[in-house]
Amino acid sequence: MTITIYNTLTRAKEPFETIEPNKVRMYVCGPTVYDSAHIGHARAVVTFDVIVRYLRARGYEVTYVRNFTDIDDKIIQKANQTGASCMEVAERYIAEFHRDMDALYVERPSMEPRATEYIADIIRIVERLIAAGFAYVLDGDVYFSVETFAEYGKLSKRKLDQMEAGARVDVDDRKRNPFDFALWKSSKPDEPWWESPWGRGRPGWHIECSAMSSTLLGETIDIHGGGMDLIFPHHENEIAQSEAAFGKTFVRYWMHNGFVNINSEKMSKSLHNFLTVREALESHHPETIRMFLISSHYRSPIDFTPKSMEEAESGVERIYATLQRLETVLKTSGPPDAVPRGETWTRFCEAMDDDFNTARAVGILFDTVRSINRLLDEHPERPEDSVCDLLNVQWGDLLAVGRILGVMNERPADYFERKKQNVLEKKGVDTTFIEGKIAERREARKAKQWQQADAIRKELEAMGVSLEDRPDGTTEWRLIRG
Repeated sequence: MTITIYNTLTRAKEPFETIEPNKVRMYVCGPTVYDSAHIGHARAVVTFDVIVRYLRARGYEVTYVRNFTDIDDKIIQKANQTGASCMEVAERYIAEFHRDMDALYVERPSMEPRATEYIADIIRIVERLIAAGFAYVLDGDVYFSVETFAEYGKLSKRKLDQMEAGARVDVDDRKRNPFDFALWKSSKPDEPWWESPWGRGRPGWHIECSAMSSTLLGETIDIHGGGMDLIFPHHENEIAQSEAAFGKTFVRYWMHNGFVNINSEKMSKSLHNFLTVREALESHHPETIRMFLISSHYRSPIDFTPKSMEEAESGVERIYATLQRLETVLKTSGPPDAVPRGETWTRFCEAMDDDFNTARAVGILFDTVRSINRLLDEHPERPEDSVCDLLNVQWGDLLAVGRILGVMNERPADYFERKKQNVLEKKGVDTTFIEGKIAERREARKAKQWQQADAIRKELEAMGVSLEDRPDGTTEWRLIRG
């Protein structure tokens, strides 16, 4: 089976052929660390986390680099607002980003470079561009001249003569062309700076990624990813400066994930519908968030709504309930081996080979969940060996798919206990209180005080707790959905 990838550059799906056999060099633009990560950041991070996991499962040796932009106008502004240094601002939000993404079960990349660690590499590339006539110096600033790069606009499909000045570019009357972009910015009072041949200053945003990518992965890489909002000007400018500096193709496959909307509106702070990862985690299990993010194709926009999150939560719960049934019926905590070898794995790979179609992959996962439950319904006691073998194959496939999608990270019992505790916490009730009420009801029943026992049952039901009296005299309790 051949993997095909939709290449933003060509606007077509292409067979995936790596520069080196079975090795993938992959760079994804990470966050500018001046604020908390939002759910849009999480989509990009989870998307490429799944892609890397799948490529590795297919036998590729993946070197995955995701950077931190730790010097930028927004970081300087946040530092001025808070009285902290730029380094302190960056450190705070890098730590917070890691905490949030770890909570979402995102695996750390091979490398996480910071822009400020690559100043010397940035300066070398800028010097090279000036020497080759692609860049010019203006009062300590250095700009890339877009008119010197004949293919400028090839990623975004924009032509220079049709572009409007001020559209996502800095307007500066000194520039030769409004779309010329800064490679190096001269220092201003109270801003961080580094020495350079053009005086004290700091790098422009776009050159940082080119320097980190070329230094760590080489002058041509296999995959470069990021959100669709980065196509222009960031990725367009990366292509221009990298290909001008090195004289070769910068990236073979450009991949971009779609936006996350909130209740059908574009997420933005001005609309007051800005949702951080931390806020989402306060209301939802991390795997619910992952399931929501991967249930649509990565290039499609997705809408964060109460209904979509409810559907994702229900799906995750269905998976764990199935795993719990398997453990109970087969009397084991897992299949004899978790090596994928069944129809589920084959179909899953076909879906993922088609431009990493997680929407189809998730559908296949739930087909398997339904198939397992049908078999368990037909064989409520321990099934015969042939059925056990089939269930174990499906179980192994299910876990293998889960490892790539980043779900099924917990034991079913732990998942349901965590879910129960979260619901109880929201209701302001704890387990000790419930168990105490059950004991109180048991004593009332022993004393044949049926009215009091019934009142306790109703009190617990009002709190969202239902009771089931068992033949052996014990009472089990569970949470009422909703």
